[in-house]
Amino acid sequence: MIIVLKPDASEAQIKHIVTKVKALGLKPMISRGIERTLIGVIGEEEILRSQPLEVFPGVEKVMPVLSPYKLVSREFKPADTVVRVGDGVRVGGRKIVVMAGPCAVENYELLLSIAKSVKKAGATVLRGGAFKPRTSPYSFQGLGEEGLKFLAEARKKTGLPVITELMDVRDLELFEKHADIIQIGARNMQNFDLLKEVGRSKKPVLLKRGMASTVKDWLLSAEYILQNGNFNVILCERGIRTFETETRFTQDLSVIPVVKQKTHLPVVVDPSHAAGTWGLVPSMAKAAVAAGADGLLMEIHPKPEEALCDGQQSMLPEKFAALMKDLRKVAKAVGREI
Repeated sequence: MIIVLKPDASEAQIKHIVTKVKALGLKPMISRGIERTLIGVIGEEEILRSQPLEVFPGVEKVMPVLSPYKLVSREFKPADTVVRVGDGVRVGGRKIVVMAGPCAVENYELLLSIAKSVKKAGATVLRGGAFKPRTSPYSFQGLGEEGLKFLAEARKKTGLPVITELMDVRDLELFEKHADIIQIGARNMQNFDLLKEVGRSKKPVLLKRGMASTVKDWLLSAEYILQNGNFNVILCERGIRTFETETRFTQDLSVIPVVKQKTHLPVVVDPSHAAGTWGLVPSMAKAAVAAGADGLLMEIHPKPEEALCDGQQSMLPEKFAALMKDLRKVAKAVGREI
């Protein structure tokens, strides 16, 4: 249920409503917009229906949220959410954010070289996996904590905030120390204990769509994070598994406008994992921007044939630089910028 406050509702009235809602055993979540402040109320429907919340001072109206996801929905927050990353990056505004870097952190020198090249081309966030979820237990699993420290050092040298994937709640403290965006991968999209823990963190979270997940599944997973207090959530479409075998996954670009209708959260697209082949990435990246994506997540490596992880889908730095020039043209055509 959503309590819509009057434009002139005072802080004292808001505090009074929040106190009353908590006394009923319900959970209030405040969303402050430019013109209105809303209070989302989470709890037992019977209690919600039995309380005359409309009579509280400062309340304009009370509306039920019909969608299964409450805090994620446009009903709760009509305005777009802009997630702040570091000192200057904003995900969800007019500027499209490009996150680029190697699939896995292999060594510091290589990471720093890639970071400098992607920054020069126009990327504003450095990506790199320190802990790698691999299908085979014999594949490279990442450098772990050492990789996180390399990312933090590359951030210090380049000024680029970093995004890296968290797989285990026991490592959350390390990620809060070294990362700027915590990525929850497709395989962990419904790891609800993990989602609850990052929900208690204040770090921005990028939540990838599961490879066989519906939009409803995806948004309900995001709800776990918001419901635990963290509203700094970025959704990421990275391709879903279909009967098609020509690409690694099927890039569902239609999900961008669908999700933007249903939620206020920003949406990023990962064309590298969907395509599975670097030559397809430019076309899908440009299509994602045209479809309304708020950002892109791409893999870059100077020697893909020697990469320890996903070399076949990693673009050469010079190819990435050329793509960035094309992406700026597409962004301008749809009223955005990179």
